[in-house]
Amino acid sequence: MTQRIALVALALAGVTACSQDHGLMGPAAALRHELSASAASAADAGDTPGAVYTLMNLTSGNAVKMFTRAADGTLTEAATDTTGGKGTGSSLGSQGAITLSDDGRWLFAVNAASNDVSVFRVSPTGLSLIGHYPSGGMKPISLTVHDKLLYVLNGGGSGNVTGFTVGSDGALTPIVGSTRPLTGGAVDPAQVAFSRDGRWLVVTEKNTNLIDVYAIGPDGVASGPTPQAPAGAGKKPFGFAFGLRDQIVISEAATGSASSYTLGSSGALTLVSGDIATHQGAPCWVAVTQNGRFAYTANAASGTISGFVVGTDGALSLLDASGVTATVGPGNLDLALSVNGRYLYQLRGSGPITALRVESDGHLTTLGVVGAMPGSVSGLAAR
Repeated sequence: MTQRIALVALALAGVTACSQDHGLMGPAAALRHELSASAASAADAGDTPGAVYTLMNLTSGNAVKMFTRAADGTLTEAATDTTGGKGTGSSLGSQGAITLSDDGRWLFAVNAASNDVSVFRVSPTGLSLIGHYPSGGMKPISLTVHDKLLYVLNGGGSGNVTGFTVGSDGALTPIVGSTRPLTGGAVDPAQVAFSRDGRWLVVTEKNTNLIDVYAIGPDGVASGPTPQAPAGAGKKPFGFAFGLRDQIVISEAATGSASSYTLGSSGALTLVSGDIATHQGAPCWVAVTQNGRFAYTANAASGTISGFVVGTDGALSLLDASGVTATVGPGNLDLALSVNGRYLYQLRGSGPITALRVESDGHLTTLGVVGAMPGSVSGLAAR
């Protein structure tokens, strides 16, 4: 795609720090500023090679599988590195089980059965394990990073979010007072993610049909949650991703739809587009390009990806009337965009990863399918 201004991370990026400047420069100028900053970042990435990572989630010993990414977006299976922890052996039902730091130096992965998080140093030659650290709860299933802060979503027991600082050596140090509850027990959470400016933390709860918002203080301590119900009942909000100007796109697995909101300065969510039908089964995982123009859902029950155009106000409209922007096969599990925003990767429960090129109009061209991983595989991260 010709968008040298795009990036996502899946499982949620967020609000840009430039939002603080809107009152000084006006919406149009602020948007130009946001796009210019994104363009500079993507231009730095250029067509340089990168990598894609996924989590084996094995009970016998968890591991991360790495694929090298060529400049044309195609993947080659490269290495498997043990995490030092254990997986559950079955799907985690989450987005963001594995994630990269903002600068790409560190890779973080959950060990859901041993209740800890592994940290790897990322180098041009591969990964090296730094260590694994208690997650602050039971069954960690999702991770999010902003600058030197890492938050973990623990889905077991009563569930919580717990914060850590990331040291210069990659080591994790728990933040005193950062552990905060979800809205109750057995809420079946799906994802945690920072807003792009790091001021807010968001969690989706499938069983309660709630979206939790936590404020993050200057010391990295979360306060809350402030639970908010999406527009409409029984949607099972699942994956989500932030776009520009405080916009958030959320998948709704039970109703086969997606909705968009803006996250206000008080942490309140305001509906922009509600119940945009994908016409596909169980949209669960979400990716949004860094320039905010396009969003994608991976539809677990249909083996497809639905693409959306995202308006400047955050309004959603389908790229394709059928809701099928790409057909990738059954067992969708996660989505991730390359750091240059040109390639979208989709993980399937049967193991393979599909590589797709993001075209200038948002449509997707399949480049190939690679990998043979176990059915327990979970999470996807790309650089």
